[in-house]
Amino acid sequence: MAFDTLITNGIVVTATDTYPADVAISDGKITALGQGLPRENTTRIIDAKGKYVMPGGIDVHTHLDMPFGGTNSADDFETGTRAAAFGGTTTLIDFAIQYKDQSLRTAFDTWMQKASSKATTDYAFHCIITDLPNARLDEMNEMVREGVPSFKLFMAYPGVFMLDDATIFKAMRTAAKIGGMICMHAENGGAIDVIVQQALAEGKTAPKYHALTRPTTAEAEATARAIALAEMAGAPVYIVHLSCNDALEKVREGRDRGLPVYAETCPQYLYLSLDDMDKPGFEGAKYVFTPPLREKWHQEKLWNGLKQDHLQVVSTDHCPFCFKEQKEMGKDDFTKIPNGGPGIEHRMSLIYSGGVGKGRFSVNRFVELVSTTPAKLFGLYPRKGTIAVGSDADLVVFDPDREHTISAKTHHMRVDYSMFEGIKVKGMPDVVMSRGRVLVQGEQFHGKPGQGNFLKRATYTGV
Repeated sequence: MAFDTLITNGIVVTATDTYPADVAISDGKITALGQGLPRENTTRIIDAKGKYVMPGGIDVHTHLDMPFGGTNSADDFETGTRAAAFGGTTTLIDFAIQYKDQSLRTAFDTWMQKASSKATTDYAFHCIITDLPNARLDEMNEMVREGVPSFKLFMAYPGVFMLDDATIFKAMRTAAKIGGMICMHAENGGAIDVIVQQALAEGKTAPKYHALTRPTTAEAEATARAIALAEMAGAPVYIVHLSCNDALEKVREGRDRGLPVYAETCPQYLYLSLDDMDKPGFEGAKYVFTPPLREKWHQEKLWNGLKQDHLQVVSTDHCPFCFKEQKEMGKDDFTKIPNGGPGIEHRMSLIYSGGVGKGRFSVNRFVELVSTTPAKLFGLYPRKGTIAVGSDADLVVFDPDREHTISAKTHHMRVDYSMFEGIKVKGMPDVVMSRGRVLVQGEQFHGKPGQGNFLKRATYTGV
């Protein structure tokens, strides 16, 4: 038996198992697992001695080439997927934005055009809905048939993205019928807008006021409301980028009642805090994203939420804007600072280092958070998210002892700063493969723009 590639001597890690095995790959798929697999006629042998072999990471929340406030996020699908690959992420789910009066199909086609010739890893889309009269509800079903069974709705950003409760409820009822998943940006946008206008009237324009005008209570209230609407609609709901304990408690309560409620958090909420916005001058603008940074004590609550399965996924909400030129658009008014931060490259190392490395949870739980549960929730499992015969050979040879200091000088994202500048991590990918092709080996990138595939996803079936 000849294989295209054989990864030997590694420790295979999935969400449920850890065991020594060789992994054989042919035609982009995993074709055999076992010890001492034959090496004769194998084209490439990768020695993973002393290292883990894990399924490739799945980041279900990114914003590549996204228009915002007169500019575009700094990474397109080429630079963004390349940076993701360097960090061990082999699949992204980005967001196709439907603008007012547009069809969902137009949004999908627009983002397919952005991605198809540039992506170096596999990718999929959620559809952001901003306009949903009754006549458009059927379009959700059309998207499901195209392999886009998840829809993001906003309770924030009045006049831009925010939907009223009736529209949210209608979307949830439709999703329940067609096997869709609603991803919810949960903040009380109306109340926040009143607080923001008051701050500006009082001359409070510095970056820190972005955080101080978006209280944790506004996130908790909207999270509870999203869960209540989903319960009435008989629909699952996925809370995106959860940032604080107040909102976490609402998710925990819903899950304790057996509701299909899921939530993600992001590395920035686990590593950074409101203190970072106190940096001198305009430096705080680097940390302007939504929901905002919180007081430091929330971090341990979120880590514990990941351990206890009150939180199921870690994504990045990667939405990078350069400090010079882009973030500086809000020099005199924090509401004009483009919202977002760069994180796509360091998710896996930060979560491994802070989670497994600090003894907060097991290496299996790590794989569950960054790969397996995202695949299950969003219709990609078992093609993605695990190491099994027949699954795509999206694999990471991960060195648990390799150390790295995160810096804008060495990262691969097309942005001029790092949110995590100077943070030391232990645990890094050495080899990253997408469907059996080596994308990253050490510091070398072997991928090509356009080789990533669009992934049609299955409907929601639970986890």
